[in-house]
This record gives sequence, structure tokens and C-alpha cells, in this order.
Amino acid sequence: MESKKITIKDIAKVANVSHPTVSMALNNRPGVGEKKRQEIVHIAKQLGYQPNLVAKALVSNRSYTLGLIINNISDQFYTDLAKGVEKAADESGYNIILCTTNDSLNSQKKYLDILQSRGVDGIIISTVSARDPHINFLVKEQFPFVCINRVSLDRSLDNKIDYVILDNYSAGYKGIEHLWKLGHDRIAVITGSLDASNAIASLKGTKDFLLDLQIKMDPKLLREGNYSRKTAYNAAKQLVKLKKPPTAIFAQDDNMALGVREALLDLDLRIPEDIALIGIDNIEMGTLTGIDLTTISQEKYEMGYLGAKILIKTIEKKVPAMVEKIVLAANLIVRKSCGYSQCGYKR
Repeated sequence: MESKKITIKDIAKVANVSHPTVSMALNNRPGVGEKKRQEIVHIAKQLGYQPNLVAKALVSNRSYTLGLIINNISDQFYTDLAKGVEKAADESGYNIILCTTNDSLNSQKKYLDILQSRGVDGIIISTVSARDPHINFLVKEQFPFVCINRVSLDRSLDNKIDYVILDNYSAGYKGIEHLWKLGHDRIAVITGSLDASNAIASLKGTKDFLLDLQIKMDPKLLREGNYSRKTAYNAAKQLVKLKKPPTAIFAQDDNMALGVREALLDLDLRIPEDIALIGIDNIEMGTLTGIDLTTISQEKYEMGYLGAKILIKTIEKKVPAMVEKIVLAANLIVRKSCGYSQCGYKR
């Protein structure tokens, strides 16, 4: 026998309230106290209530669906970020459509068009390029979106885009500072894609630290890694074959740092005895015993969570029409790959 479908009226009867009260509570609308709302939500879960999303969409003129555009789901950075987005969306009754661009602007444009045609209520974008040609369209159309991880550097859009990012400048500055304090003078830097705001800011932080010390960066020690483990692997092999190889490598992304680590081990080089290594992101794999990657932390989950919350507030117009710009702190996390535990700071 088919089980009876639980309705709002069933929940109202158990909770001893009117069914409009149940509707307001389940849709997180004002008019119901928080204690009563939680009680109603708990009863709905116990009864196995499943909302009619089609009816809900028709009434509200919304799909309760968000698009999330990321670069590469196999990169743990994006996995953690997506988990944060999913949690925030679930709390507010939204579903997620996930799209991966594999670092292609053409793919990003394709997915932006698809998501809009599918009727999503808003889009979370983590793949924006520094001069992204597609963002202007979203702004002009007043389509709800938020940037996370990366943001457009078009000055004309400064006060038109919501975003949540890492303090990438600080990350780049702190990483090179740490290696310099350990006594390294030949420090190689492998950047992310220099068409992305986070890589541009990280490199500027690194260069500014050296500039503060009146040290000119050797261009032979600078490589663009495009946030690719394979590209960083190849770059590391090239760097150690230089006539004057580096004594330390700052890979400005943990995924790239793992590629560097693999290359160094393939060449029978010890980390950190032969070459010190640090990254940026603080992904879980870097914490594993034997890897012990020194890194600059990035709160990926929080970034995704906050970005989704901002977007949902915009969609539901729960806040005044003000641009939200959140910059998360970058903190140095010292592990064994940099050599600090062996000798400490020398400067």
C-alpha cells in the first residue's frame, strides 16, 4: 500500500498551529518565533514531509536552485568550497547545479547561459578571470550572482559585485617572508594562472616583500603553474636543473605544491633538507604524515558557505541592496616541509 503523502495540514495538526504558520516556518519567513519555527521544522522532518517544489516555484516565481561554477572538482580546494555552498543552500531550501569549466572561459560562458536558461535563481562563480568579459552582462541584466575565490579586476565594477575571497596579497607576502626568515635567498615561485585575481594578488604580495628588502626577483625563478599539479611538476623539474637552482619553492597553491613535491622526490631530493617547500590553501592532503606541507590557510568551506548565504539574501531581498565584500584572513601554518622544525628562523 502506498504511504500517505504528508501535507502542511498534517504538520499543523501535530504542532497545534495553523497551516499558514507552518508555511511561514518552513519557508523561513517572518511572523513565526525562532523556537516555534524550529519545533515545526523538527516535526516536519519526523513526519517525513517532502515539499512540493513545483508548487513552491509557481507561487514564489523562483526555482530554489543555484548554479555553482568551479574549475576542477578533483582539486580538493573546490571540493571543500562546494561543500560549504551545499550546506548554506540546504539550510535555506535550495538545490545546487554544479558545473566545472576546467579553466576554460568558453566553458564558463556556456554554463552561465545554460544555468540562466534552466531558470536558476542565482549563480556562484569561482572561476572569474581578472578581466572577465562575461561579468558585465550579469551586472547589466541585474542577475543575482556572487564571486568566490576570484573576482573581476575591472574598476568599473568595483561597487557592483558581491564577493568572498582570501587576502591573497597577504598570503603571497607571508609565504615568501617565512622562507626568507629561514635563511633562503634563492626562492622559486610557482604562481597560479596570472589571468586570475588571486594569483595576481599573491604574486604582488611576494614581490612587495622582496621590494621592501630591496631584493630583485630573479626572473629565472618565476614560473606560472596555472593551478595545475602537472604543470607545477614540470616547472619544478626545470627549476632544479638551473645552474643556480633554488633552495626553496613557494607554490602558490597546495595542489601545485603536491606536484612540486612529486617532482622533487622523483629526482631523489629531500624535503626540506635539499629544497624547502610551502603552498597556499591548507587542503587536507597536505596535513597527511609524510607530506606535512607548510602552507598559508584558506577557509575554503567558509568561503563557499558565506558566498551562498550572500547570494540567497540577495535573491530573497532580505538585506538592503548593498555590495558585500568579504576578505578572509590568510594565516601561516608551519609543518615539516619548510624546515622550520629543524633550524628555526635565521633572520
